[in-house]
Amino acid sequence: MASSSYSNPPCAACKFLRRKCLPDCVFAPYFPPEEPQKFANVHKIFGASNVSKLLNEVQPHQREDAVNSLAYEAEARMKDPVYGCVGAISVLQRQVIRLQKELDATNADLMRHACNEMANNSALPGTNPGHNYSGSPRGSSRFNENNPGFYYPPNYNPWSGGPSGDHDQEGGSDV
Repeated sequence: MASSSYSNPPCAACKFLRRKCLPDCVFAPYFPPEEPQKFANVHKIFGASNVSKLLNEVQPHQREDAVNSLAYEAEARMKDPVYGCVGAISVLQRQVIRLQKELDATNADLMRHACNEMANNSALPGTNPGHNYSGSPRGSSRFNENNPGFYYPPNYNPWSGGPSGDHDQEGGSDV
C-alpha cells in the first residue's frame, strides 16, 4: 500500500490550477486552502504567471504586503472593472471633502452662535448704565474705554500681570 509523504492540503493556487502543491510553492504561504476566492480573483485579474514572477522578484519580507495589495486590487477590479481601487479612493476623497465642508460650516455656525450669545449676554458689571461697579479704589468701573469688550477685575493692573494690591505702578497715590 502506497502512502503519501505529503499530508498537507494543496494551497488555494495549486488547487485552482489543478497542480501538485510542492513544499517550496511560492503561493502556499499567501493563499491558504481556506481562501480559494482570494486566489481566483488575483488569477483572473493578474494571471498566475505574473503573480508568481512578482512574488519571486519581491523581497521575502514584503511578499505578504504585495499579495494583500494584489488581492485588494483584484477584488476592487471585480467590483469596478474600470477604476478598481482608484474608484474607491476617489469616492472616499470626495466624502472627506464633503465632510470637511460640513465641519467648517458647523464650526462657523458655532462661532456665530457664540458671538450672538456673547452679544446678548453682555450684562457684565459696569455695562448697565444704572449700575456703577466701583471695585477699584477710584470708584470707577475697570472697563477699558478703548476696547469696551475687555473687563478688568478690581485691583487688576495690566502692566504688572496681575492684581496690583498696594503696589500701584501708575506713580500716583490711591487716596
